[in-house]
Amino acid sequence: MIEISRVTSGNPKPLANYTEASVADGIVFPAGQLASDFKTGVPAEAKKNPAFPYYGSDIKLQTRYIMENLKRTFEAAGASLKDVVKAQVFLTDLNDFAGFDEVWKEYFEVPPPRTTVGTTGLLIKDTLVEIDLIGHTPELGAHKVVTSANPKPLANYSEAVETGGLLFLAGQLASDFKTGVAPEARRDPAFPFYGSDIKLQTRYIMENLKRTLAAADASLEQVVKAQVFLTDLTYFAAFDEVWKEYFKVPPPRTTVGTSGLLIKDTLVEIDLIAYVPKDGMAHEVITSENAKPIANYSEAIAIGPFIFAAGQLASDFKTGVPAEARKHPAFPYYGSDIKLQTRYIMENLKRTFEAAGASLEQVVKAQVFLTDLNDFAAFDEVWREYFKIPPPRTTIGTSGLLIKDTLIEIDLIGVR
Repeated sequence: MIEISRVTSGNPKPLANYTEASVADGIVFPAGQLASDFKTGVPAEAKKNPAFPYYGSDIKLQTRYIMENLKRTFEAAGASLKDVVKAQVFLTDLNDFAGFDEVWKEYFEVPPPRTTVGTTGLLIKDTLVEIDLIGHTPELGAHKVVTSANPKPLANYSEAVETGGLLFLAGQLASDFKTGVAPEARRDPAFPFYGSDIKLQTRYIMENLKRTLAAADASLEQVVKAQVFLTDLTYFAAFDEVWKEYFKVPPPRTTVGTSGLLIKDTLVEIDLIAYVPKDGMAHEVITSENAKPIANYSEAIAIGPFIFAAGQLASDFKTGVPAEARKHPAFPYYGSDIKLQTRYIMENLKRTFEAAGASLEQVVKAQVFLTDLNDFAAFDEVWREYFKIPPPRTTIGTSGLLIKDTLIEIDLIGVR
């Protein structure tokens, strides 16, 4: 059995129900970090002095505050920021990106793969950025940076990193980083009614991801987890048509709306985790009795000790949100839609983990996407019912989810 270590440093303790970090099989999974002391909101050292409004930068101050906290988290796990292999950054305003990126490069000689997207909101008032990292302990040795012939990004991140047989890729956009959206990823302006921008962008990204994986001696067949961020969910059906062209057995996937992406006119960002097929490594597709999705993804994949589950919504994929996950229309003031949806999802995730030979006690990382952050407190009440020791968690606002009237999507990683 894989031992899970729970990590606690001297950082401020959150108000909500999650652990600062988990370590399992040498991989470090911290919770997403905000610039808060969880007492006053954004602390004085993470905001400009109101007497000097034109001195300093709130995004830089918040980013430094977060990065210093993350340094302490990694040190408490016996690692350092040099051991970070994956980053996700959620910004409430993409105009803050350049200031964030200036600070980011101060903390990394070799910056890790990164995905940066817009979010509709964060849980602490006036916070501008949440940073979510994955790393490893020194026992796994030095990680390997992967580089292919793909266009080189303008910002400070690596294309991919391998550690412990796992591959963590940067989120990919349909850009050549010279002209914006690459010409081959957009419709010809002379033929505006021929082709599809979302299909062209998705294919461009998928071909780049193929090259990244090939540079690590892997392929799309070794992808064990995908996250897809769409600027407009009406693009989903066309995106999904292209997606199934690339996968015989599609990996678990989480698809959510984003308030924006970093390159003008890009419509989708795709974020993957994979593995290198060496030493007999092979993955197992996990299937339970849960309702089968309409779209092209697997319920979960296990590789080595790790379980990567698809993001779960409160849907039976037949009627939309099922009756047991919504208030009875004859009794509108009884119950809570967010609590009912959260319980429905958690029961599904219990079955997923049981089918993989594990339980919710083995969850090492959670991400939660809410369409309305006002639903958070009620969600968190239900969350604590399912965990004696709650896992590290990142919770952000999303511009939308794929099933009508769903309020929340929950994405988990665990071990068995």
